[in-house]
Amino acid sequence: MPAPTHSAKLTKEYIDKKTPAPAEGYAVHWDTTTRGFGLRVSAGGKRTFIVVGRVHNKSIWYTIGPFGRWTVDNARKKADSVLVGMDQGIDPRQVDRETEAAQATLRQVTDAYYRDRTLKDSSKVEIERHVTTSFGTWLNRPVISITRDMVTARFNDIKANGTTGKGPAPAQANQAFSVLRALINYAIREHRKPDGSPIIPDNPVDVLYGKWTNLKPRKGRVPDNKLGAVYAYLSDARDNAYNRDTWSSIDLVTFLLLTGARIGEASALTWDRVSLDDDDAANCWWHIPDPKNRNPVWLPLSSQAVELLKQRPRVPGNPHVFPSWGDSGHLKDPRDTMKRVGEIAGLRVTPHDLRRTFTTIGVSACRIEIAKMELLTNHVPKGVTAQHYLETSRLQYLYTEVQQIADHIERKAAIARAQASGANVVPLRAGA
Repeated sequence: MPAPTHSAKLTKEYIDKKTPAPAEGYAVHWDTTTRGFGLRVSAGGKRTFIVVGRVHNKSIWYTIGPFGRWTVDNARKKADSVLVGMDQGIDPRQVDRETEAAQATLRQVTDAYYRDRTLKDSSKVEIERHVTTSFGTWLNRPVISITRDMVTARFNDIKANGTTGKGPAPAQANQAFSVLRALINYAIREHRKPDGSPIIPDNPVDVLYGKWTNLKPRKGRVPDNKLGAVYAYLSDARDNAYNRDTWSSIDLVTFLLLTGARIGEASALTWDRVSLDDDDAANCWWHIPDPKNRNPVWLPLSSQAVELLKQRPRVPGNPHVFPSWGDSGHLKDPRDTMKRVGEIAGLRVTPHDLRRTFTTIGVSACRIEIAKMELLTNHVPKGVTAQHYLETSRLQYLYTEVQQIADHIERKAAIARAQASGANVVPLRAGA
């Protein structure tokens, strides 16, 4: 059913007294002094100024704005301007889109990026950290106003002083501007003119080409000659844990060393993702449903890891393997235990260093193929054969390899204990 139409000179008095809400749909009151200018009245009583014209022989309905916020005179002037543009082939809706895109702030672009991407929560947290700490004063600026000079100056500032002014942070500078580059590239792709050209002409972060800091790969791990002492400490400390969180912390760090897991994936582990088969050691596993590389994986557990998990207390109402009293319900940062591990190792050790330790033991001490170690640390191998012919999700067939690594660690601990007690120990060669 077509909308009812009326014709009259639009005035405030006319709108107040003679534009009742229709029973359904909407009604249009066309102005008799400006052709194409009108007032649309919805069944809910909303009154909105509109203008109708043609662009390239196509009818265009354009919304000016609500009555009240717009006076009749201001809305009529806007209608005149829009109609002149339409006569010149200008679509006012496209002009609005371009204006909106040109005014989009870094905050708005970041929020849109979150909405349009399927991101892990940890990825969002990381992006938000960089956006707020590195570009906090830019958040409410239009992205198009961020210049190459601004990028260069801020990059050099973070590189030299960090975000808090406490010292150089070249890695953070690289990471922050990688995030900014991705956000602006997203805005460039999203906002285009009718001819396909970008509304935001280029990415100012491109000015950093050739200027990124070359960072040495991180290679931190527990030294070979300290590995046994570290594992012996972790094993003995479990017997002396004085509260639930301490026990969780010790067991989490031990689990990281025995599995090579990422801290976030291990710390949030729940009991429904653990299988401990008493009759088949090779069928004990733990599951990561949504890992960093989006490859769901079932990882084998060594007998040492199985024993640790069997001894873990289950907390009623808490599904986590490594529970905590914190809001998340699970331990996130085993800081005190890691500090003690570092003291024993003789250098600062991070949870990710335990992952590197696991990998190094597998490759150098146990002679396990790198492709298998990539699988055990949930890196899908890059080789064609491994990618297309190996099972990359259900990895129970690598039980022997993970058991070799755990046995090596345990042997090192036995030697360290014997040496600490003053016994005359001659280490056996691997496989002897």
